Amino acid sequence: MSNTVFVKAEEVAKDLGVSTAYAYKLIKKLNGELKAKGFITISGRVNRKYYLEKIYGAEVRKGE
Repeated sequence: MSNTVFVKAEEVAKDLGVSTAYAYKLIKKLNGELKAKGFITISGRVNRKYYLEKIYGAEVRKGE
């Protein structure tokens, strides 16, 4: 796992064992949730911390 701020579709697809097309759909959904909360998003990428919290259901501790 990279230490970048954003996760790309290829990484989501690999993590979850899904197609890249489905990974883009998940990213779009997560970015929609972030936009609704007032955050700025980047198409095709999602904030790593938010992704990990939503997918794995656990709060990510600082430094991980």
